[in-house]
Amino acid sequence: MTEKHFILEEADPVIFYGVNNTNMQMIKALHPKLRIVARGNVVKVMGDEEEMCAFEENMEKLQRHCAKYNSLGEEDIIHLVKGERTQRDGITGAIVFSVTGKPITARSENQQRLVQAFGTHDMLFAIGPAGSGKTYTGIALAVRALKNKEVRRIILSRPAVEAGEKLGFLPGDMKDKIDPYLQPLYDALEDMIPRQKLNEMMEQDIIQIAPLAFMRGRTLNDAVVILDEAQNTTPAQIKMFLTRMGMNTKIIITGDMTQIDLPNPQKSGLIDALRILRDIEGIAIIEMNQKDIIRHKLVTRIVEAYEKAQKAHETQESHDTH
Repeated sequence: MTEKHFILEEADPVIFYGVNNTNMQMIKALHPKLRIVARGNVVKVMGDEEEMCAFEENMEKLQRHCAKYNSLGEEDIIHLVKGERTQRDGITGAIVFSVTGKPITARSENQQRLVQAFGTHDMLFAIGPAGSGKTYTGIALAVRALKNKEVRRIILSRPAVEAGEKLGFLPGDMKDKIDPYLQPLYDALEDMIPRQKLNEMMEQDIIQIAPLAFMRGRTLNDAVVILDEAQNTTPAQIKMFLTRMGMNTKIIITGDMTQIDLPNPQKSGLIDALRILRDIEGIAIIEMNQKDIIRHKLVTRIVEAYEKAQKAHETQESHDTH
């Protein structure tokens, strides 16, 4: 009799075992000659050596499917054990799959351009209004690269600039003060990686979320690095960030030129970087617009109204100066 322990390293145990352990019951039914006990993220198996080899092969398929699609059902188990394709295997165009198993896709022309540019460039600028999917698509690409073992970690950063609030007045220690600025990044990750798995990855520094100031002095190797809200960096800050780039690293810089929160007369580092780097080979610049907005339809109307008001204001100022 052989005994082996299988560790669920990539698959989330909650999804893998199923509601009320229904998936484990199905796996046990398909391997009646084996005694299978699951605890935490370890599956202990005892039984015939030949049957164990078949089980090992099936476990690999099931884990791979569960990690890729964030989903595993009884039908999937039957198809995979029989060596057949599952329904999800036929889905095309997905960057990754959400924690509910839904495909996350590029939903506009410019989002598709961002996905394509990620495959051909090591540095990308994604510029556009709120809701255009620049950060969300970027994080999806980073998660895919991590799942495919193309990189060993994801590093997400934002400048901690007060948008009408002062850090000193917020309660708690420095982490508590900084976390509200980084919350949109946590939200996107929680859509794509099961919470327990995400917590593990953050504890092991496979996924790091930190304010921009924490990047100084580091060389970022073997990673996808995303700088969000880059319009709120100073020229010195963005230069510092861009020069952190190491080997086998991709950098995505996102920003919205209409939402600069820097105090006057500070200049936005993003505007500076785009002007200086626009024609550098190996850098892609994707400019998004209202057509890419995938939030509530009112968001598009609000963005358009503000842009119209801004243009009218600039026209009026131009008349006043002449």
